[in-house]
Amino acid sequence: MPPKPKITKDMVVDAAFEAAREIGAENINARTVAKKLNCSTQPVMYHFATIEELKKAAYAKADFYHSEYLMNMENPQEGVMLGIGLNYIRFAIEEPHLFRFLFQSNFFNGTTLLEMIDAEELTPVLSAMQGAVGGSMEQVKEVFITIFLFAHGYASIIANNTLEYDEELIKSHLERAYRGAILAVQEERK
Repeated sequence: MPPKPKITKDMVVDAAFEAAREIGAENINARTVAKKLNCSTQPVMYHFATIEELKKAAYAKADFYHSEYLMNMENPQEGVMLGIGLNYIRFAIEEPHLFRFLFQSNFFNGTTLLEMIDAEELTPVLSAMQGAVGGSMEQVKEVFITIFLFAHGYASIIANNTLEYDEELIKSHLERAYRGAILAVQEERK
């Protein structure tokens, strides 16, 4: 009889991530992960002493996935910030369980908005914005906060309700918010 394949820690994290994606992070447990891996719960609990630790690892994977998603813009020539904002909202539409896990769960607690902006994971987004906006990183962060809060409001409503996604309308609103944030930064430079 051939030996059973070894279940690695990465395989467990991948299965937990997929469970969060398909049925919601609140349903991540040893049984749902083991079922995805077609194994007993023993390998799951071997790699993670608690389900909380497993959820944290799945959260980190979801956060990386989200960052990659944001930076994959369909029309970067339209503007980096607009592309990122629209992708943020699209993510909530296409991945509502992951969106809620990332931004509306206890795993997001403990981080202030200012701490989030200084997080290493956001560096590629802010760097891309700085190239488009110009100015100092502090000014870019101010623009980001405005657009983030605006896009997050749309995304939250969409992820939790049945709001119809009207890309042209949302794009128009994001452009206005972006222009307003840029004007405010420009006035502060004077």
